[in-house]
Amino acid sequence: MADEATDAKRLQGYLPGTDMPRFIRDMMEFVGMTEADVEAIRRSAPNVLAHERELTTALYDHFVKFPRSAQFFLKPDGEVDQARLERRKHSLGRWLRETAEAAITQEFSYYLLSAALAHGHRPTAPGAIPQHLMVGAMSLTQTALAGIFAQELGADEAAAASVAWNKLLLVQLSVFMLAYVPPRPVL
Repeated sequence: MADEATDAKRLQGYLPGTDMPRFIRDMMEFVGMTEADVEAIRRSAPNVLAHERELTTALYDHFVKFPRSAQFFLKPDGEVDQARLERRKHSLGRWLRETAEAAITQEFSYYLLSAALAHGHRPTAPGAIPQHLMVGAMSLTQTALAGIFAQELGADEAAAASVAWNKLLLVQLSVFMLAYVPPRPVL
């Protein structure tokens, strides 16, 4: 135990935003994401993408049910801004397609950071999306994906896909949480 503490003191911290691929690789290692997980994501991707529109619609329908999340999708008159919802569904669909590739490239890592900042640093009213709603949105996504896998894949493959997607989505959630804390070095 003392050796681990000494090793931790020797680690050089870095600002995640300066090396997002490293941050994501570190988080993937931390959550135990393996090549087998990446392959499970890629094998299950067609099942997920076949439901892209259904998933994005269900998530945004859920968001507009609750005043604390609906406020981000309302026009000044209080009505739901359908055009904004369609743009958000399109963006969520892009994120889903990119995530389904499980290709953690430099470009994708900074795409995630820019999405995080767009959610966590909104300058216009009603402001930033609260972090607890971001966590809730990721949970809703995980649950929806598990339902798809349970319906369309055999039990073993459904379990492998759920575990793998959960790991990847939690890595991505860690990127989203960067938008809510002041920049500071991580180990």
